[in-house]
Amino acid sequence: MTLFCFLWVPLFYLLWHSMFRNNLSSSGVWALFLGGIAALLQFFLDDLINPRGFGLFRWLNSWVDIIVLPAILPIIIYLIIFLISLFRIPSSSADYINFALLWQIPNAALRAVSWSSSGDPIFLVLVPVLWTSLICGIFLFIDLIKAFPRWYIITASVLGIIILPFTAATTWWAFYSQRTSQALPLLIFTLSPFFVYMIFAWLRTSRN
Repeated sequence: MTLFCFLWVPLFYLLWHSMFRNNLSSSGVWALFLGGIAALLQFFLDDLINPRGFGLFRWLNSWVDIIVLPAILPIIIYLIIFLISLFRIPSSSADYINFALLWQIPNAALRAVSWSSSGDPIFLVLVPVLWTSLICGIFLFIDLIKAFPRWYIITASVLGIIILPFTAATTWWAFYSQRTSQALPLLIFTLSPFFVYMIFAWLRTSRN
């Protein structure tokens, strides 16, 4: 399971990279560099939210320190760097996803080391899967807004972008709290946009 946590993100990045055949640009170097700094800070500073028991603080800990913020932080940083014009204009959401996945590689490696002593699959397996699910799921909704700019598509997609981080954090919390009957439907809901996005991405690339 430690090996899964260590390898899942880089192997998924290689799959994504091979599908879109994008060259590693300066944004990729920035992603590895900044992701490495963020991972080291997290490793040495430990949790920002002190987890207590199985209640609200544990859920907030999953949001800030484990699941949501580590997944969406590279997206926020990419947008900030883009706004100050350090990168070229991204041609598609694939560029954002490349950046976010490369950012996660150092994070996943250090998390695999720090979590290896517990051997807990909720950390070593579920967490990296939820990271990639969040990254791809958010951009599924963004692509829907770009492709179908109708009010009901925009409304549903914005709700999806808002709800998906909550379901991802709650999925981890439910599994950690051994609420399996609640965790499984949440997991299916959280992973569904990921699978839909991957199917659409594969169909697009297969036609090119």
